[in-house]
Formats: sequence, structure tokens, C-alpha cells
Amino acid sequence: MMATDTIRQNKTAIQEKLSEDYVLILNKVIEKDLITKREYNNLKSIKGENVERHVVELVDKIMNKGEGTCQKFLDLLQTDEEVKSTYPELKEVLWTNTGLSTPVQASSAEHSDGPSQEKRLKEDEQYQLNSRPTGLCVIINNENFLKMKQRCGTDADAESLAKVFSWLGFRVLMCKDQTMDQMDQTLKCFASLSELSQLQKFSVKEWSGNKFTDLPVAPPSLTHGDAFICCILSHGMSGVVSGTDGDPEVSGIEGKHLFIRNITRTFKATDQSALTGKPKVFLIQACQAPQGVKELPKHRGVPSKDLQADGSHPTYIPEEADILVAMATVDDYVAHRHIISGSWFIQSVCEQLDWGCQRGDDITTILHRVNMDVSEKEGSRQPGEVKQMSEFTVRLRKRLVLTPQQK
Repeated sequence: MMATDTIRQNKTAIQEKLSEDYVLILNKVIEKDLITKREYNNLKSIKGENVERHVVELVDKIMNKGEGTCQKFLDLLQTDEEVKSTYPELKEVLWTNTGLSTPVQASSAEHSDGPSQEKRLKEDEQYQLNSRPTGLCVIINNENFLKMKQRCGTDADAESLAKVFSWLGFRVLMCKDQTMDQMDQTLKCFASLSELSQLQKFSVKEWSGNKFTDLPVAPPSLTHGDAFICCILSHGMSGVVSGTDGDPEVSGIEGKHLFIRNITRTFKATDQSALTGKPKVFLIQACQAPQGVKELPKHRGVPSKDLQADGSHPTYIPEEADILVAMATVDDYVAHRHIISGSWFIQSVCEQLDWGCQRGDDITTILHRVNMDVSEKEGSRQPGEVKQMSEFTVRLRKRLVLTPQQK
């Protein structure tokens, strides 16, 4: 059951229990950033209403924020020790009446009859990530362009990505301000891990000690591990991402733009590749507006439905298998980025990875939450006027579950 539906179906009971100590739950939701400081002050200062009305307003605000916030709210109610001790009846409401799964912090002793669900997964159903580090995470971070506007805020995205993937056990490397040819050479270098000496001329930096530092003069010793992450932060147009020498008036290679399909094919399965059969995830923050359009189109709010397609498990690995591509926006539209805090898409990816990986969720479940989160954001004071819809294409043959290695 979706978290929003769980709250909606049990709204009356939840509000009744939380009314026993309204101040506590209000303080908890602001601590978890489920509401803004302004919303907190407004809720705290409601005049002429009883306690129950305060709680109704709070729960309504949570529900209006969408599935991602509702999931976090339910997680708070189930796992916070102070909340559980203050509202003990919530356990019966949330875990019995709704059929919701056992809370994430429940003791394994309660399930001693058999192995956990994770342990019961067959090896051929989930990618095995046993190497240390888990793999490489490569970030191409283009901020300064010859013929396009500076991408202010992109460093915030790069740092957020570095923090979350380092936490997930990846070795994180970043290349800053690359031309189209440099991007192409860098990606081919990381795909084969040959000619590593050329990484020096691209000023590759490594995430270490909570910051990016220069690589040593000697070529680095790199291994692929069990997974590969590629994050590209740049300008772009339909089907392409731009090098720093990109020309917004010219499409494709001639305009110094790299085709996204060529980026993923650089990492296709071969007899020689160490990444054959291993998951390769591409996160691309770039506009996908049509080339030559002066007024860039923006999404507007319209009803939408989720589509899900079944996959197959072939005997042989196709060249294009084991790849996931997540895009900030669908084709023909722009992607939004705050000049200080970063882009809607990348910040949502990092937030949902941080939350979902601790719960043992697989990457597609997490990216569905990203899609929901991004779709709910507003780029204008007029609701529905400026929207964005992220998307992802999955060619993974197994479940990909990333596990935190540090915090």
C-alpha cells in the first residue's frame, strides 16, 4: 500500500493518537525537515482552535507534500523511540489495521522462524556487490561554458552525489569543465581503465575527507569493482549533453554535444570488459529541449499515470544489458536548477538514496520516489505553471540494492 493511502485510510485514528501530545509530533516533523520553518511557525501559532484542529492541519500538510514525505512521516511514526513511547497505540493502527510491514527497527528475534527476506533472495535475482570499494562513481561536472550560460549551483550537486555514493561504498572521482572530446575520452578511459595517465591532463579529483582533492602525480590504481555509476551534470538538448565548447545553435557532434546513446554504449558488454554482467547506472542532469528553439518549453501540471513493463531474463547477456539511465527531464523539456542549492533532480536522487538505501530498497523503487518528488515541485508561484518530470530507463536484469558502507 502507498504511504499516502495508508495515511488517508487511517487519518482519523492517526490524528486522534497524535492529539495526545501535539507539541512533540510538531517538533519531530520539523527536526526531520518534513515541513518548512515557516509552516512550523504557522502551525504553532494557529489561534482559536483546539488541539485536534492543529493536528488535522499538520497531517493535511504532510499528505499534500506527496508520497515521499508521507513515507518519511510513516517511518518517523514507526521507528522514533520517543514517538513510539508517547503514542503506543499507533503501533496497532499502523502495523495491524493497515497490513503495513513490520517497522524497520524491529528485532530480528521476532522473525526467528526463518531467514530474512533479503537472505531468501536467490543470487540470480540480485546483483552481488561484495567488492570494496563497491565500484567507481565518476562525475563529469560542467559549470563554465564558452557559448552558454554558467551552470551556477552544479557544485552543490557534485558534492551531494559524492557524499551519498561515498557513503554507499563507491570511490568517487570528478572531472570539471570538460569539452565534448574530453568527455568522450574520459568515459572511454573509465570504461576500459586503460591509459590512466591521461586522467592527469583532465585534472581528475577524488572525494576524500569530505572534499575533492587532486589525484597523485603517478597514475592512480583503479579497479571497477561490482558496479559503476556515471553522473553527468551539464547543459544539453534533445538526446545529447553538451561539452563546455558546445554551441547551442548547432546540434549533435558538430555542435560539440555528446549523444547520450553513445555514452551508454561506451560501457556495453564485451568479452574483454570487466563491467560485463555488472550494473551500470547513469544519472544525467541536463536539459533536453529541442535544438534551435528560442523559448524553451516547460512542463505544466497535467494528470499522469505510471506505466510498468515486464522484463525477461535471457540466457546470454545482450550488449545493452545491465544499464540504467536516469534523466532529469523527459525529451523536449528543460531541467530546473537552483543557483545555490543545486538541481531538483540530483538533490532528490541524493535525498532518496540516503533514505531508501538504509531501508534496503532497490534502485528502481528509489527512482520511482525521485520521479514522484520531482513531479511535485513547483517552479512558479502559480501552481502547475512550471513543472518537471524526470524519467529513467531500465535495462538491468536483476535487482540493484546499494548498501551503506559508512555514515
